[in-house]
Amino acid sequence: MGMKNKVTVVLMLSLLLLILGCRADSSQQLKQQSVNPHHTANQMGKKPVIVILIDSLMDKPLQEAIQEGRAPAMRFLLHQGQYFPQVVSSFPTMSVTIDSTLLTGTYADQHHVPGLVWYSDPKKRMILYGNGAKEALKIDQLQVFNDAIYQLNQVQLNKKTKTIHEALADKGKESASINAIVFRGRTEHSLKVPRFIANSNRVPEQVKITGPKWFSYATFAQLDPGNSWNTSPWKKLGMNDEFSAKETAFLINQKKLPNLTITYFPGNDNLAHRKGPTQLEGIEKADQALQTVLNAYGSWEEAVQNATWIVLGDSGQSAVYNDRQAATVDIRPLLGHYRIAKLNQPVRSDDQIVIAANERMAYIYAIDNNVDLSDVVKLLQHEKKLDIIAMKDGKNNIQVTKGRNGSLFSYHPGGKFTDEYGQSWTLSGETNLVDITINNNRIKYGKYPDVLARLYGAMNSHEGRYVVVTVQPGYELVGESSPTHIGGGAHGSLHEQDSLVPLIISGTNTRPKTLRIVDIKDWLLQLVNE
Repeated sequence: MGMKNKVTVVLMLSLLLLILGCRADSSQQLKQQSVNPHHTANQMGKKPVIVILIDSLMDKPLQEAIQEGRAPAMRFLLHQGQYFPQVVSSFPTMSVTIDSTLLTGTYADQHHVPGLVWYSDPKKRMILYGNGAKEALKIDQLQVFNDAIYQLNQVQLNKKTKTIHEALADKGKESASINAIVFRGRTEHSLKVPRFIANSNRVPEQVKITGPKWFSYATFAQLDPGNSWNTSPWKKLGMNDEFSAKETAFLINQKKLPNLTITYFPGNDNLAHRKGPTQLEGIEKADQALQTVLNAYGSWEEAVQNATWIVLGDSGQSAVYNDRQAATVDIRPLLGHYRIAKLNQPVRSDDQIVIAANERMAYIYAIDNNVDLSDVVKLLQHEKKLDIIAMKDGKNNIQVTKGRNGSLFSYHPGGKFTDEYGQSWTLSGETNLVDITINNNRIKYGKYPDVLARLYGAMNSHEGRYVVVTVQPGYELVGESSPTHIGGGAHGSLHEQDSLVPLIISGTNTRPKTLRIVDIKDWLLQLVNE
């Protein structure tokens, strides 16, 4: 997100903090693709596919921006194609987890990226992929840099789940990743760390990673030699919409567009966090960047004839109340009689609880075997602003309750109840806790889309004993130094406000099997004619 608590930007922020604190060669030639504006039906699959991922893009503000004439490119693509206003995101609704779902076609139980902030039991430390200046200043800067740039893609993202870039490379196809946070592929690239950062002595000048053949990542790797202007420190070192757009336009202009290009526009997220989910400025700016990409074809009509265009949001945002005291939910006082680990020091042997806050959700870990998870849940139930409180019961069941609510709902995969996505479950207890209704053994989801699979994904995403909590719309969880968005917007939870995103498809009359981000990978593979 171009936002202060999103991975990448904060990574950039962390880099700047590094500096303050310490006073990809893609030149291989692609065979030029023949451009034939008149595609027959059986050639449709051969058109290159361009995916534009716009952070925190939501249906309502998008519709408003289109009506006000502030998003002509998205209006054009929408009117040329199909529009789906409610596609279900992943969970937690934080970009690292969602992008991992998009690239692998799996939820967090399989791709193993639990959130922006989490605790690694084997490493006995917090993992922060960059989450705001206050947290960044309290922890080891080099660690944040290493986690976000290297560990996320090369270590944490489960090697057994193939990314779309890996799947395409294995079939002899080529792909591109432009400014995307999750990018693992089959081609080795060297990220070039700017000298003024590397001079701090603690950061290597080059970091080797694997990505798709065509790879661009802010100031660390760029395709267009003329795009350096967009990598200045005051432009978030290249983590901005203009950089992303110019890199993508460069591939088009050079006739080097691969089978699939995934381009990430971070800017809208930052503005939605600051100004709230109804702001249109971020959408207008993203649209201007999209125009830059479309214009590389000469005309927008040509653009649609020669490529398949997919514009997608990653998560929504809920408006956060204006009053700090009302809006923030601090769970530390509820767990006050336990020893809670401090952010700025390694976890100590007598620490009992670790809290990893991801805006509107948190993982709460019992790292002392004497701490009973059900006791932690009982204490959390005293807070009425907590929406979903979930734990595993030791028999593969997930138990769900709510703040100020004594009732219980329990479920596990497999069983006689089937949902709208063809997933089967065994359920018991109060289904209204997760707002599902059942008719003839068919599950219908309410305000928590695909809640059973998404929550199961987070509950089985990494080792350790933990409780997952989310807060109701309007509120945000706070940890020791986690960023807040008072009067702005935030996400992270299972609620539909955080979880539903729009999808524009132009250049094909097909669509994903279900309207969920988890099913987009398979559809993209079909589109590029696997």
